[in-house]
Amino acid sequence: MAKTWMITGTSSGFGKELAKIVAQATGTNLVATARKLADLDYLDAYDHGQIEKVLVDVVDADQIKAAAKQALQRFGNIDVLVNNAGIGYFSTIEESDMAQVRHMFEVNFFGLANMTEALLPNFRKQKSGTIVNISSALALTTLPTMGYYSATKYAVEGYSDTLRQEVADLGIKVFTVEPSGARTNWSGSSSKKVVPTIGDYAKFKESVETTDQSVTDAPGDPAMIAKIIFDQVSAGKDLPKHLPLGEFAYEAGLKNLTNLETEIKSRHELSLSADRK
Repeated sequence: MAKTWMITGTSSGFGKELAKIVAQATGTNLVATARKLADLDYLDAYDHGQIEKVLVDVVDADQIKAAAKQALQRFGNIDVLVNNAGIGYFSTIEESDMAQVRHMFEVNFFGLANMTEALLPNFRKQKSGTIVNISSALALTTLPTMGYYSATKYAVEGYSDTLRQEVADLGIKVFTVEPSGARTNWSGSSSKKVVPTIGDYAKFKESVETTDQSVTDAPGDPAMIAKIIFDQVSAGKDLPKHLPLGEFAYEAGLKNLTNLETEIKSRHELSLSADRK
């Protein structure tokens, strides 16, 4: 039986690259989502009856429910859900626009959660399924001017780690991917930025002003990242719980976690003293 993948945010970036791989693979169906169906015209070249294009803005809970229903009616089951849709935001904490921050949480976290909730009954019924949540290297470490973006991805990590425990005995896997910066529109047209105007934050001004450069200069290769995700899921065994991708994700994430371990252990006695004996 063909395996059916449902991928959000397939108009560009990781989602588009992954959709192209799935569309060309043998024995797979693809449900590709985007906010504009015209953005999915590139899939027509691969369509021989195994592709369903679905209109989804992940901030719209009704669209998500309708999309899940449409996908299941077309293919009968979903085997892999890839929560890829996301946006960026560059600003110091103090200068951030909270309306934009809340919108980013709606896309990066609540959209992911709502999409997952819509398909969990399907996964539970078939006692199988893989949920791939595209997180970020900035859920393993942080950088100035990316605090609120990191917060959305830290939320994804906590959500994913909990869900993994809740569905562990139901045949459902939860796979979290933490890519470094890659050559996608995430830091360009898909992001908002607030250039610092407060003098105390002037040292961060250039980094915010030049974020667009990573669209072409970032080390991460979106096609390679998509292939790694597809290969890991398709292998069927030993699927990692977490997979940092790229040198920054690996090195900076490991350094941050090692430093955290050292700090926690250095307060061992103090930490335990908080419990009533």
